[in-house]
Amino acid sequence: MIRSMTGYGKAEGVIGNRKYNIEVRSLNSKQFDLNTRIPSMFREKEMQLRKLLRSRIIRGKCDFFLFYELDPTEVKHEVNTTIVENYISQLKNVSGSEESDLLALAMRMPEAMQSPKEELDDKSWAQIENLVVDALDKFDKFRETEGDAIASDFKNGISIIRSCSDDLDLLLNARLKRVRERIRTNLEEAIDKTKIDESRFEQEVLFYIEKQDVSEERSRLAVHCEHFTEIMSSGVGQGKKLGFVAQEIGREINTLGSKANDADIQRIVVHMKDELEKIKEQILNVL
Repeated sequence: MIRSMTGYGKAEGVIGNRKYNIEVRSLNSKQFDLNTRIPSMFREKEMQLRKLLRSRIIRGKCDFFLFYELDPTEVKHEVNTTIVENYISQLKNVSGSEESDLLALAMRMPEAMQSPKEELDDKSWAQIENLVVDALDKFDKFRETEGDAIASDFKNGISIIRSCSDDLDLLLNARLKRVRERIRTNLEEAIDKTKIDESRFEQEVLFYIEKQDVSEERSRLAVHCEHFTEIMSSGVGQGKKLGFVAQEIGREINTLGSKANDADIQRIVVHMKDELEKIKEQILNVL
């Protein structure tokens, strides 16, 4: 099964008096690279979150967002009574102003206002964790859908490469005849036709043809294409293996091109290289 490294998942829900939004998104990367943006009250759970995300995402450059919207009626700040009273007491000693004036002055002093301490209870965290899992499930579904499209492109590309290899049969046979005729013509131009040793001539033709023989390369190319197809259906996380096999396919195609010595064969080889490059580009986005 092919799965893309590109993915996106979002989940939201109301827990207590807050509406939580969770987003997970990723792009391709050689390693697992995670960036998290979460409120400070969840810092104690960050390592737990990272462990969960790593187990589900596996590889890719990933961004994780967890944020919430406050209820308008919820108190965001409160007066630090102890500090304000202390400020007023000190200001009385140095000023004869009214207490109401001192209060206004004290409220502008540092730390006169404070945010209420937020605590995360286990029940709320369990619900938030369920939202994270929901977002990851949607994220996985997105990856699977993208992976199906990539798999379809891979199958099409490998099929074209195989078909091109099969198309070489007629061209290789025609090249064999041309080589034989060219060698004989060159010999007949150089020496008397009656003096040509047919046995030696056949040996020279065979030697020349063996140097241009591509049967071994075509055989290995077929094996690599079959291996590529098998890896595609062998499970999730096969992107690196597919990359290695694609390199081997490229080596065989390059060797075919170097031994072609024929314009028609070279055109087919170029077409095979083009299809392989498309596959290599897609492999970069395979998990």
